[in-house]
Amino acid sequence: MPNAKLAVIYYSSTGTVHAMAQRLAEAGGRAGAEVRLRQVAELAPQEAIAANAAWSQHFDRTKDEPKATADDIVWADAVLLGSPTRYGNISSQLKQFIDTLGPQWSQGLLADKVYAGFTASMTAHGGQESTLLALYNTIHHFGGIVVAPGYTDPLKFADGNPYGVSHVTGGDNSAPLGEAQLAALDHMAERVVRIAGKLKG
Repeated sequence: MPNAKLAVIYYSSTGTVHAMAQRLAEAGGRAGAEVRLRQVAELAPQEAIAANAAWSQHFDRTKDEPKATADDIVWADAVLLGSPTRYGNISSQLKQFIDTLGPQWSQGLLADKVYAGFTASMTAHGGQESTLLALYNTIHHFGGIVVAPGYTDPLKFADGNPYGVSHVTGGDNSAPLGEAQLAALDHMAERVVRIAGKLKG
């Protein structure tokens, strides 16, 4: 079975989704994939970023990291897309990146790939499921293959999210990823890499 190419494309304001993306990239690599980890460009005005210390610090730490391009999705056999929840939806930063993919979509270059999503919110009912489901609406338009983790492993009963992987950061956005989330991220990366490899083979 040929090795799959995995693109992990995400937006993170304060660092939680960034940490999730890094874990997915590492797990994908361990599963045998060639991996690209790419952050989408920041769109928020500087005054908004500066008003939040965690946001400002994360922006400064990651501003020179490779930014996502359309080629990263075209290149990939599997794509993991991550965003914090924004009123029950994906962030404008990730949405803007997706909205630039019209030329690739019209040529069918986004179809027949494996996709899954990940997200984080401050509260337990902060729109995590609706964010992932909204993301998957786009994947259906791409003609992509949604490979959500479901309850395909007992660890998903601890993580509790069949739609993808999610994390609750708490009111100050400081709660670290726990063992349940880390295990769920590893499982999702391994699963999409495995299924993408089967489709590629």
